[in-house]
Amino acid sequence: MDTHQTTALLVGLAVMVFLARMLGVLARRLGQPAVIGEVLAGIALGPTLFHGAITDALFPDDIRPLLSALAAVGIAVFMFIVGLEWDAAMIRGSGSLAASVSFSSILMPFGLGALLALYLMDDYGTDDKTSFMLFMGIAMSITAFPVLARILTDRNMTRTPMGVIALACASIDDVLAWSLLAAVVALSGSAGPDQWRILLAVPYLLGMFFVVRPLLHRLVARRPDLRLTPTVLACVLTGLLLSAAATEWVGLHYIFGAFLFGLILPRTGSEQLRAEVQDRLGQMNGTLLLPVFFLVAGLNVDLSNLDAAGLGALALILLVAVGGKFTGAFAAARLNGMPVRQSATLATLMNTRGLTELIVLNVGLQLGFLKQDLYSLMVVMAVVTTAMAGPLLTWLNGRPADGDHTKSHDTPDSVPGTADTAAR
Repeated sequence: MDTHQTTALLVGLAVMVFLARMLGVLARRLGQPAVIGEVLAGIALGPTLFHGAITDALFPDDIRPLLSALAAVGIAVFMFIVGLEWDAAMIRGSGSLAASVSFSSILMPFGLGALLALYLMDDYGTDDKTSFMLFMGIAMSITAFPVLARILTDRNMTRTPMGVIALACASIDDVLAWSLLAAVVALSGSAGPDQWRILLAVPYLLGMFFVVRPLLHRLVARRPDLRLTPTVLACVLTGLLLSAAATEWVGLHYIFGAFLFGLILPRTGSEQLRAEVQDRLGQMNGTLLLPVFFLVAGLNVDLSNLDAAGLGALALILLVAVGGKFTGAFAAARLNGMPVRQSATLATLMNTRGLTELIVLNVGLQLGFLKQDLYSLMVVMAVVTTAMAGPLLTWLNGRPADGDHTKSHDTPDSVPGTADTAAR
């Protein structure tokens, strides 16, 4: 890097971090998740506005590979934290309700998304038609567990029966969606001539679950007072980066390795350590590296030439994404005996997509499942479906009661098939 590149990189990062923070705070004040403002910050600095003049001035072509590298590290850390926060205990006590809602809220939008892909094939399709259809189905099926958890916290619903079942459904949804995406990536032949490496994914998974995980459990059992020292943090970072590198090398995306490493870390006896890891890594990652990812994502969003045909395609995408997810979750909840309004609340929560959807869309763009014009429309869908959750929840249940962190305003005392316990 020469002086010009270094200066451009540092100035560009400063602008992105500041703008993402300011718009994130503004979004929170407007009752929206901060991710909405952060995504809009990335889009604002992209080619959509002023025909890319801001983009060219702040982020010349020679520093964009550096931004992509930083974004990759940020996503790897984020996926690690998502895996770290996932806990099978969330599902306990939810009975068949969480499983049926999760399966239905994936199958319905997945099927409709695949059908929509057939319709969009001529204008937006790729050479690999099968992968395009499968990917569109997955992209319509995503629920963002971190965003959903944040919405529940902001509305004082985390410890309510509705919050418990929503977290359980989202946690199952996450695992199913990531598994489907991994399967599509593996079957697509994205590794090229080294596709044989995908066979190594099986022994890798077995080794992580049956060798590395028990070793980590034994370590934590021997040192119950383990804290996040610089050495421990270095070991955690080394593990997640090596795991991410391993899945990237075998032909899966690096996000799966990072997620898996967070998933196998011990849940019992390491609560303090996990909290410290989430706090330290989460703050730095959320403040610096994730805004870089929003920027990289925004650089690929170009809505400046959106015409009537594009608006029609966007309307269909929103109809399938919102309608498929809502109908699937609502129908399953009603079949399990949940009242209409509570079923609608749960279906609304399952429609949040947020950052998780952006990660999936970027995987699709990188691997050639999506073209840039369709990618841009799908990013708009991710923003809209996340932004609509708050107003819809207010319409269904009223505004959350201030100061009450155990029960939300106008929330039922019980939900069929759940235990009235905290999910987190």
